[in-house]
Amino acid sequence: MDQQRRIFLFNAAQLAALAAAAPLAGAAPNDAAYPFSLGVASGSPLPNAVILWTRILADPLNAAATAPVALSVRWEVAEDEGFRKIAAKGIASAVPALAHSVHVDATGLAPGRWYWYRFMLGDAVSPVGRTRTAPAPDAQPARLKLAVASCQHWEFGSFGAHRQIAAAAPDLVAFLGDYVYEWGPYHLSHPAKATRTNENATLDGYRARYAQYKSDPDLQAAHHAAPWIVTWDDHEVVNDYTGERDARSSADFLARRAAAYQAFYEHMPLRLAPPGQTDFARFRIYQRYDWGRLARFHVLDDRQHRAAHACQANGRSGSVLRRDCADLRDPARSMLGGEQEAWLAQGLASSGARWNIIAQQTLMAQSSQTKVIGPDDGRFWNDGWDGYPLARQRLFEALGKSNAANPLVLSGDVHTFYAAELRSDFYRPMSKANPIIATEFCGTSVTSSSRPQARTLEYVDMNPHIKYGRSDKRGFMLMEVTPAKTVTSFVGLDDVRDAATGASPVATFVVNAGRPGLNRY
Repeated sequence: MDQQRRIFLFNAAQLAALAAAAPLAGAAPNDAAYPFSLGVASGSPLPNAVILWTRILADPLNAAATAPVALSVRWEVAEDEGFRKIAAKGIASAVPALAHSVHVDATGLAPGRWYWYRFMLGDAVSPVGRTRTAPAPDAQPARLKLAVASCQHWEFGSFGAHRQIAAAAPDLVAFLGDYVYEWGPYHLSHPAKATRTNENATLDGYRARYAQYKSDPDLQAAHHAAPWIVTWDDHEVVNDYTGERDARSSADFLARRAAAYQAFYEHMPLRLAPPGQTDFARFRIYQRYDWGRLARFHVLDDRQHRAAHACQANGRSGSVLRRDCADLRDPARSMLGGEQEAWLAQGLASSGARWNIIAQQTLMAQSSQTKVIGPDDGRFWNDGWDGYPLARQRLFEALGKSNAANPLVLSGDVHTFYAAELRSDFYRPMSKANPIIATEFCGTSVTSSSRPQARTLEYVDMNPHIKYGRSDKRGFMLMEVTPAKTVTSFVGLDDVRDAATGASPVATFVVNAGRPGLNRY
């Protein structure tokens, strides 16, 4: 039994104890409103299991209308969309202590196939979701179709990108952080103009924010189309926080972070159960998933365990000059924390996968904001990997020592499409002594705004290992991974404000197995 499975089973007992302690209602009242307003979701696929999710909530903006009792929710997994052949079924408790969310570990499934699932409460039946299990450990799938998205501020556009993701019918969706943003009016329609108000700081506030976002029909459609693997970034809590502090060094920040982490757990199809119902301030989100022998996903957490920002007053985020910032040369500073660094190194070293996909939050390639000539040159944003260069170097060294095949880095956060070639020393050109060690694809945002394209082109020009940059488009990435090659398309929306927007690739790249580096399609 693997470690993730042990963690889940151990904490399932704690969830069961919560359910047993709450008054139980077997069904919704006959006159109750439809209880599945947030749809359904699935994720964390294994060869024989997948996590199914829903939350019982009739009115996304009025959680208080849901009775404070445990609800008995039925669930089914079928081999066909008509539910004629049931593969698994059961009953789960939706408890008020977890916002009436439901996490079902549907086990005993066959590897590498599609299933359909639904929930039932009384006479109400949820929307039907489609999910799939991972291939068997020894299988070599012919292909994996992967959608990758991040950064979806409700205030800055519609979720038309998710309608496009659903239409693409991927095998798997990877979401790399900023699923919600911590401020904005609680409206169920996307506004024409952003209004900074209602910043979340409490559990009720974060729960309401997730309910607002998950009420969107296009986001629901993307969840209904395929299983997801997810990680968080900063805005699930607050902008640019680091570890156990925010920009204001607030005394109560850990309580705020605990509320945000609990709400994240309550609204995501996560296999990792929390380590204890009173310690949501700290729970492990980094995780590993195998897609047969084709791909291994190393899903990172670069927020919870990182050191404070370098060389800014009170540890705030901002731009720093390399020559003036001794913190950048401090080997004790980490982006991932020592335990996660060791976990990643072990996962890379033990991988027999054809492709090793590091799914994480932010641009890993060095990105100087000024021209770089020598090793002391450069102006860097300290909230990204550029603020933790020795931690990045340790990751690169772990990649090199592991001999893990065909590493790809997937990134988000910076609201820009980037394609880059990673090498140990960004100050020297590629050579036999300084080879490409991984290829990076960074996705733009689903909605969140970015810098002018002219400035991005300047960044590309000043950082020759970054081969492409596009910041004037919102969208997502669509990848096709095969044993021979990976093809990545940067899919840009025509109009982020239009939920019915069209979309098309703005650039496509190929990475051939055994030959790291970018080839324009």
